Amino acid sequence: MHLVIGLGNPGRRYERTRHNAGFLVVDRLAERVGARVERKQLGALVDSIRVPEVDDALVLAKPQGFMNLSGQPAASLRGYYKVRTEDVVVVHDDVDLPFGDVRVKKGGGHGGHNGLRDLQEKLGGGGFVRVRFGVGRPPPGWDTADYVLANFSSEEEARLPELVDEAADTVVLVARLGVDRAMNQVNARPRAASATGPQAGEAS
Repeated sequence: MHLVIGLGNPGRRYERTRHNAGFLVVDRLAERVGARVERKQLGALVDSIRVPEVDDALVLAKPQGFMNLSGQPAASLRGYYKVRTEDVVVVHDDVDLPFGDVRVKKGGGHGGHNGLRDLQEKLGGGGFVRVRFGVGRPPPGWDTADYVLANFSSEEEARLPELVDEAADTVVLVARLGVDRAMNQVNARPRAASATGPQAGEAS
């Protein structure tokens, strides 16, 4: 069994923001099999699904505290479902990757990401798997926090469905092949071109 945690902030205000990429991917995984991640459990919205390519169930979760409080629901769910930390897959936005880039990582630091920081504290380290959803760096004059809490630009929105699908496929690949083989396959893909970031006057 794998516990797939999408990081994001609850509430309609944040639905289309860069910081909610993890929620979008988890929702897409559920939609593919006609499920919805809406059952309340241990501080998160949860559903358990099966996909044809994977023998065991995937438990999908969206912590419902704000981003910097994601760790306790994740730790509680890990304990409840008796999932090993190395079988926890966290999907999150990443400003260190250009928009359009999806990568797999095992372990490592939090890179200033408050959700990852809290997960590391509550899970007892960074031994979980990460599916990194590139959102690009903020343009000059933008604070990083403001940037990730801003909506995707109209140009990014046009590409978002295919990229969310790619990230969902990557989660399934990790569950099917294991993290090392998935990393070798996914991370060998050509890197995306750098994103230009939002244009002045777009939603924030």
